[in-house]
Amino acid sequence: MMHFSAPRGPALAGALLLSSCLLQAQPANPEGLELFETKIRPVLAKNCYACHSAEAKTRMGGLTADTREGLRSGGQRGHAVVPGDAQASVLLEAIRYDGKLKMPPMGKLPDAVIADFERWIAMGAPDPREGKTQAASTIDVAQGRRFWAFQPPRRPKAPEVRDASWPRGTIDQFLLSRMEEKGLRPVADADRDALLRRVSFDLTGLQPTVEEVEAFRADPAPTPEAFRRVVDRLLDSPQFGERWGRHWLDVARYAESIGRTRNAPFPLAWRYRDYVIDSFNRDKPYDRFIREQIAGDLMPAADDAARRELQIATGFLALGAHDLNEPDRKLFPADVADEMINVTTRSVLALTVGCARCHDHKFDPIPQKDYYALAGIFHSTQVRQGLRQRPQFNAAYFDRSLAVPLAGLEESQDPEYERLWAELREAEKAKDRDRVRALAKQIGSLQLPGNLAMGVAEARKAVHSKVNIGGDPHELGEEVPRGFVQALYEPEARLPKIPRKASGRLELADWLTRRDNPLTARVLANRAWHHLFGRGLVKTVDNFGKMGEAPTHPELLDYLAVQLMDQGWSVKALIREIVLSRAYQLSTDFDEDNFQKEPDNALVWRMNRRRLEVEALRDAVLRASGELSLARPEGSPVSGWRRNELVRPGNKQMQAWETEVSYRSVYVPIVRNVVNRFYETFDFPEPSETHGARDVTTVAPQALFLMNSDFTLRQAAVAAERTLAAASTDAERIRQAYRRTLSRDASEAEVAAAERFLAAVKEGYSEPPAPARAGRKARKEKAGADKARKRAAKGKAARKAKADAGEAETAGAAPAVGAEQAAWTRFYHALFNSAEFRYRG
Repeated sequence: MMHFSAPRGPALAGALLLSSCLLQAQPANPEGLELFETKIRPVLAKNCYACHSAEAKTRMGGLTADTREGLRSGGQRGHAVVPGDAQASVLLEAIRYDGKLKMPPMGKLPDAVIADFERWIAMGAPDPREGKTQAASTIDVAQGRRFWAFQPPRRPKAPEVRDASWPRGTIDQFLLSRMEEKGLRPVADADRDALLRRVSFDLTGLQPTVEEVEAFRADPAPTPEAFRRVVDRLLDSPQFGERWGRHWLDVARYAESIGRTRNAPFPLAWRYRDYVIDSFNRDKPYDRFIREQIAGDLMPAADDAARRELQIATGFLALGAHDLNEPDRKLFPADVADEMINVTTRSVLALTVGCARCHDHKFDPIPQKDYYALAGIFHSTQVRQGLRQRPQFNAAYFDRSLAVPLAGLEESQDPEYERLWAELREAEKAKDRDRVRALAKQIGSLQLPGNLAMGVAEARKAVHSKVNIGGDPHELGEEVPRGFVQALYEPEARLPKIPRKASGRLELADWLTRRDNPLTARVLANRAWHHLFGRGLVKTVDNFGKMGEAPTHPELLDYLAVQLMDQGWSVKALIREIVLSRAYQLSTDFDEDNFQKEPDNALVWRMNRRRLEVEALRDAVLRASGELSLARPEGSPVSGWRRNELVRPGNKQMQAWETEVSYRSVYVPIVRNVVNRFYETFDFPEPSETHGARDVTTVAPQALFLMNSDFTLRQAAVAAERTLAAASTDAERIRQAYRRTLSRDASEAEVAAAERFLAAVKEGYSEPPAPARAGRKARKEKAGADKARKRAAKGKAARKAKADAGEAETAGAAPAVGAEQAAWTRFYHALFNSAEFRYRG
């Protein structure tokens, strides 16, 4: 692939050698090695090894890319990689297409891949490759089992505390005990308004309505008792599943297109999304939830409806991002199996088992053989995404025979479909590329049958996998029987036995959810804690291995894990116990003495203030304006797309759903490679990877986006319209606006400041010029007002429809126009842009 020249002069060569030796002498960087294994090595193997490896017929340009030293030494054009020096690394110049050398020659790599190489080189180009023979494992698995995370959790005894009056339960005892050791005192409890806003966002992703705030204030019971009733109401709400289902969709790398080089749509992905939401709402036991997603197609079902649910659940394994342009018939299935290994082990176990694909894991007691024991299970599994890969025709097209036919929903054969498929098969035999692509396009335009889903099935033949030496499926080592990760069970444990003709998925699902599996319950308990406190007891939510952080409260983590299992793996029961703790109900008050002793708040002496995720932020704007619909949309817009048209930026099938539709954000389509700007700006995670925790940034583009967004201005205009119609005085309108947006009353000072602001806007108001010449802001305000007037004109029927959808609408007088509307629009716009609106305390 890449041709590089020899170093120019001994001084340069000596400096580069010294740099390389120094970098190798430094401790291994786990983040860098993981980046290499997951992002760098696969690209090198796919694009470089054919021409630049020990097995290549000729090492073009003198470059060897399949070893660390070969890549750093380079070839005829210079050093391919210089650790820590992007400018001196000829590899980067080549893949950027900056100069005469352009590699790979078949086309430039995606920008995201180039960025990965830039980041890898900046980190010192960590590269564990030693050679191309299968090395004997040096991992002591028995010793590795002694690591805290690989010991099964056991119920600990709750510690004694000096201030026995403070705890409201076992959780509080564990937390207070650690605080007392450090000389910390928890801050005061949160007030009712702050507490209700917090728990409403945490459990449903929505701020409380004005009526809910007033009801909680008016409850005469002591706050703990009144709060318990609020918690039970929210847990029973359909919005709970939408909130906590979205957390799991982050873990499951949910998206509605395949991503990578040929970004074909997933028109059936929405069924899995709805399955997840329904599972959380029904409080499906977490162990069953995991088993269904790994092996639902192999589990017994009482009837067709139950069978369909189990089939849809396995969409978890089918949602991966795969390179449909990959022509290597050995590498593609190896990559598909690798993707399933990664999503299974990272989501359920919070382990980076995928780092053992090319060699023994560098940090955890996971031999390379353990990776290939799992690989055999997934090589014996057929992924049914509904997509047929045809790289020889530069095509990939939807094929209903490669989807999962749902039980009890058989449909009659479509003669047009059968005719086109017959013609397509003939065109493939004739190697007529243009005809193949034309027919695939016609097939993709046919109506999608209603009896299909994404999922997996047993392959025709169960196989053991051979070790891929260096991760190369063309260089095979010894065969490994299908099995599990050794470090997570004792040698004498009675493991599920994998039948000779079965993939082993059912047995894998059973093993993952056994009580003696040390990680499954711990990982879920830690994720729940993270979502409720903003920081996990194990801060590295997705890594419980040796390079992850140790738990701040190991006994509390074990208590929660055992409690989860003892309560029938009930996620709602786990969440309920956590939010009813006194620690969860603390205020966000600052305490200087505590801060000096423990500035990170890892011991939970107060509640963390947290910015809303993008879905909660968008939904909060819609709820405040009265526009939010709580009705679940049927299916997804992607299911109506032309299924053989690739998804690219500017694709006309893409729409601004995030700003134009009024349903909840969890239903807004997520399309790989083209995640919408709203979501991307507010840290939506990369939907090709598992994320138990999202990045949280605070950057200027976020404020600018909200300030200049058509969506925010339109919703401010609608909110203004409703407020003007619902109250007769500015003071009452201001108070209502605060309740709708910030879930609290405005202080007298805030009311006075708002009245001055409104008066100033009205005084300076003048009718905007004709729309064609109006400034951008004036056009936005006019468009919002026009939309509000049209909506109000619909009258009683429109209000009834909105109420039926789950959100009551305030009736009132005719819509306001002119200065009044403009002033109140700007007031709501200011509230939407306030830090208090964007954060939950």
